[in-house]
Amino acid sequence: MTRAGIALAFIVYLMSSLQAGAEAAKTEKDGKWETGDGSPTYNITADGTVDWYTFSGFRRYHSECHTCHGPDGEGSSYAPALVQSVKALSYPEFMLIVATGRQEVDTAKQSKMPALGNNLNVSCYIEDIYVYLKARGDGVVPRGRPAKRAEKPASAEKHEKDCFGDK
Repeated sequence: MTRAGIALAFIVYLMSSLQAGAEAAKTEKDGKWETGDGSPTYNITADGTVDWYTFSGFRRYHSECHTCHGPDGEGSSYAPALVQSVKALSYPEFMLIVATGRQEVDTAKQSKMPALGNNLNVSCYIEDIYVYLKARGDGVVPRGRPAKRAEKPASAEKHEKDCFGDK
């Protein structure tokens, strides 16, 4: 084996070890998954079943976000591909942009994302939208509606009622 081959094999081993470590660091509570640093994340079982919150994120993304950002977060001529953006954004950065909006003006283009912090259809499901986009960005959820999903946890139902003010 050549030096380049050995180096490539080592890099592949290192990357797979890091990915396995990241997977092991995930924890679950009431159907919600989070990384070791407390950021929301997705969970997909070996048969392709997505957790409820990733599925909910798919639904909410397509009801509120896809008009500008394109189907499945792939972007459009009007707004960027969020499947790429979430690779560089932490969850708090993502929340801040969605809640307060963002405007970019330069000589080549002008773009503005409205503030959606007062839109309950977005703010009540911001974690769900984020985990769906993270799963898409990481390439573990294909385009289109997830074929299989976990059941909706009672905690998700309670969160919705609390967020929308229903008793």
